[in-house]
Amino acid sequence: MPDQADNRAPYAQIAAHYTELITSGELAPGSLLPSIKNLAQDWKVSTATAEKALRKLRTEGLVRGIHGIGTEVLDRPSPMSSGSQRQDRGRRSGSSWGSGERSDSHQATVLSAPADVARALDIDPGSDVIRRRRVYRDRHGIVAHSTSWIPVRYGRLIPELMKSERLTGGTSLQLIAQATGRPITHRIDTASARLLSAEDAELLELDPANPPRQPVVVMTAKFIDSESNVVEYGVDLGGPGRTWSTESEVAQ
Repeated sequence: MPDQADNRAPYAQIAAHYTELITSGELAPGSLLPSIKNLAQDWKVSTATAEKALRKLRTEGLVRGIHGIGTEVLDRPSPMSSGSQRQDRGRRSGSSWGSGERSDSHQATVLSAPADVARALDIDPGSDVIRRRRVYRDRHGIVAHSTSWIPVRYGRLIPELMKSERLTGGTSLQLIAQATGRPITHRIDTASARLLSAEDAELLELDPANPPRQPVVVMTAKFIDSESNVVEYGVDLGGPGRTWSTESEVAQ
């Protein structure tokens, strides 16, 4: 079962495999995962590694342990991804989709940069920018409404950026790096929460006259190339009930 091309730790590979099965709906809520012993045998790992994989799934809220029965799949919306997580995913697979996700409602237009976007892109207010929008969904509904703001000069190099359709041949960042010969070298991410405005509610396909009262997650990301140019500024508006999480190894 292990993917020889996957450089992640074995427990992370196992957890990712079952995350995909759960979030895509292939493993329905109430299904039981294999036991620690069976996982260890199937994946040719130690029982400690298998237990760590199940613990990761529990921590992410995808499963729960039931004493005397096993590990049960829960039914809850999966977390949204940050811009940097989508970039990492795109670099690995060529697609920014998360497990069980799809995207639609792709729109592109050229307009004058709002003040906050101009600051983020380090351009003059009112300069032409490309605004690309799309909606990420999974079986629970909208994961996030995503907007990418790109200086219009990149649209002259890559006309596809100005078309209202899903990009092919890579993500916008990959296409820009290929066209300019300048790799994306770093990024700046923020996470916050806010109450939905009427405009936000429309983007999330909710009733603008009666938006939910709970705040939603808002993620932003600035992507910068090897010559310190900000090539893209992204804003992801999370759907109601969506959370965001990240994980990193702690050196002992």
